[in-house]
Amino acid sequence: MQGSKTNGTKLSFNTYQLYIFMSKNIMIVDDQVDTLDLLKEALEQEGYAVTTLSYTEDIIKSVDQYKPDLVMLDFLLAGINGGEHCHHLKVNPLTSHIPIIMLSGYPRVLESLGNYGADVFIAKPFDLTHLTSTVKHLLEDSLHAAV
Repeated sequence: MQGSKTNGTKLSFNTYQLYIFMSKNIMIVDDQVDTLDLLKEALEQEGYAVTTLSYTEDIIKSVDQYKPDLVMLDFLLAGINGGEHCHHLKVNPLTSHIPIIMLSGYPRVLESLGNYGADVFIAKPFDLTHLTSTVKHLLEDSLHAAV
């Protein structure tokens, strides 16, 4: 893809690849404001656009509204749990392709209940370097799958 053009500018493959990743949107649903703030800051520093929600009644409507390329869900949320949100996304043909990272401070509970179709599970507390690396790899995989 050497010499690909974007907005009239000739870009090298590495710059083009960076351009693709920097335009990716991540939606995070977590009822802990501190966690939302930490993740938003860390992922924005990596060049991603980040939408944070402390609650959503309808995950499909939220995804339709914000158009994320990747979703992070906390497992324990008020009302419906993040696992149910994950399941709704993975069984819907319009959203099943979106990578999902499930986060939880209670990994044993999640292990006993199943992963609900999440692409990756990350236990809280998490290592930010590992988390941002996981996000990058999931987005790379979804980019290659779409091509």
